Amino acid sequence: MIAIIKYNGGNVNSVQNAVRRLNADSVITDDFDIIRNADQVIFPGVGEASSTMENLKEKGLDLLIPSLKQPVLGICLGMQLMCGSNEEGNTKGMGIFGIPVKRFPPEDIVPHMGWNSVSEVRSDLFAGCQEGNDVYFVHSYYCELSEYTTSVCDYILPFSASLQKDNFYAMQFHPEKSGPAGSRLLENFLKL
Repeated sequence: MIAIIKYNGGNVNSVQNAVRRLNADSVITDDFDIIRNADQVIFPGVGEASSTMENLKEKGLDLLIPSLKQPVLGICLGMQLMCGSNEEGNTKGMGIFGIPVKRFPPEDIVPHMGWNSVSEVRSDLFAGCQEGNDVYFVHSYYCELSEYTTSVCDYILPFSASLQKDNFYAMQFHPEKSGPAGSRLLENFLKL
């Protein structure tokens, strides 16, 4: 069973629909026991960092998520909140990835929205995906390149398209909206 974390961040239903298309059982929940006992956990997100982090704190999910031992996947805002800090609302994150999240400089259109390719892939999650596959992004803030970077995208500047540390995986793009490449990434995650 896959637990999809329920909180005030959007996109949980489209993530659940993507998981269903892969014939996997999932539940959208904020129940600690269900989350702790799930085979995998998905932490999706669309929204604003500071109010979302406050909601996670109210539910105690900010302490639960970093303590999980099974594979955990953060998506978009979920990835950003797994980091140390976020310039959006001066938000302190969960610190799973000890890196800052910064706002894109206004040298081009922000948010970065639409299809873009990833490169420098260093993760088993990308098995079966072509180098340079396009995936779907919608974000105004980015994670810098770091030792946790497992793929890179370039928009205004190079940034981390995905991260990994131990059992924690994260994607700035939306695999649930990224066509066949996104489905393959989710399928690979569900096999962990």
